[in-house]
Amino acid sequence: MEKQDAKELRQMSDDQLAATLKDCCTQLFRLKIQSQTERLDVPSELKRNRRLIARIRTIQNERNREAALAAAQSNDASDS
Repeated sequence: MEKQDAKELRQMSDDQLAATLKDCCTQLFRLKIQSQTERLDVPSELKRNRRLIARIRTIQNERNREAALAAAQSNDASDS
């Protein structure tokens, strides 16, 4: 999996982020199994993959918080 920075991830849609997260989780699972059964070619790949998953989840959480805040603000405005 190629290295992606947060700027590239933020430009993705929610569906693209979810698909990338699924791919990363599958890749991480494979890497963990491979590390248990044989030697990894690039041991740092595990760490890189975990960090990419964390970045994606952080961006998803930020978007969810923003959407919840916007919904709460629109509800407050309509109640007034």
